[in-house]
Amino acid sequence: MERLWPTTNDGFSALVSSVYMDPIALTRQLVDIESTTGNEAAVGEFLLFELTALGFKAEKMPVPFPSDIEARGRERFNVYAVSEGTPEIVFSTHMDTVPPFSPAREEETRIYGRGSCDAKGIIAAQIAAALRLRDAGINVGLLYVVGEERDSLGAATANDFSPGSRYLINGEPTDNRLAVASKGSLRVLLTATGRMAHSAYPELGESAIDKLLDALQRLRAMKLAVHPEVGPSTLNIGLIEGGRAPNVVPDFASAQLQYRLVESSDRLRQEIEEAISGLALAEFVLEIPFVKLRTVPGLPTMVAAFTTDIPRLGNWGEPLLIGPGSIHTAHTKGEFIEKAELLQAVELYVRIAHELCGESKNRN
Repeated sequence: MERLWPTTNDGFSALVSSVYMDPIALTRQLVDIESTTGNEAAVGEFLLFELTALGFKAEKMPVPFPSDIEARGRERFNVYAVSEGTPEIVFSTHMDTVPPFSPAREEETRIYGRGSCDAKGIIAAQIAAALRLRDAGINVGLLYVVGEERDSLGAATANDFSPGSRYLINGEPTDNRLAVASKGSLRVLLTATGRMAHSAYPELGESAIDKLLDALQRLRAMKLAVHPEVGPSTLNIGLIEGGRAPNVVPDFASAQLQYRLVESSDRLRQEIEEAISGLALAEFVLEIPFVKLRTVPGLPTMVAAFTTDIPRLGNWGEPLLIGPGSIHTAHTKGEFIEKAELLQAVELYVRIAHELCGESKNRN
């Protein structure tokens, strides 16, 4: 494989000349490896090779496939790497991307392609920062997980194998601002049933779609929680399905909803079930809890309206959340990361690690 030595073909190279690898080049190489959720093995193998070549002790952490994805002889694993012993700080993000795959395309100031900001550019910035910190005598770990875009199964698996680190610096696109909180997520499947009839005689049937629409209207009218620092919980109705044909009164209908949470879901679950009683049934498919996060003095902050792997990595230390790139371009056809922001992230990760290590020394 091509080595990731600093290049001299653009104005950004001087900023990384003291680093063993070029995070811009590494981002491009990572983006060019297709790794949609469930198909992460190739990018995992690439990272194992690169991290080992850079002097880290890198290992696989096997992760099962979800029940609805066939393994078909494939491997699935997280990647964990460390220089030695037990790191006080671990950098982490995810290797998987949403579909569809799109290869890297580079312009003067940007790198485009699936995963460029979510989250392969973050991986590159974290590795560059880890090398800088190692030279400064600070040992950090690197944890790259699978499945974040679907169910955080890689993170849940990793949680049983914590090295005993004190801090976890998780990477997601936050425009290089530290998140003060990350909203939780509650996915809900609504199902309504009815009775089929000829559409010319609707009185002989019972429309499941009508029931579902009434249930959804009740949910849309509900007042959702508001956090004084984080803002409101929100609702998105993402999918609606049902019916047999235009001339048949429908006997089934369903909808998939996603709430973004700013508090525990206990009260919301009860209110949902009460609101749709007699119209539909609710199945709570997946929940990722709302979390408050620590910050570092002097750095800009934001609220992450999206969810992360952090709630599934509780054994890996006190969490912080920061990374280059905008969440508004993630998951889009034109996903990109600014090169300057990518290189700034290296400096920020180094600074935050020094701050945390200094705090630990003062505490001890």
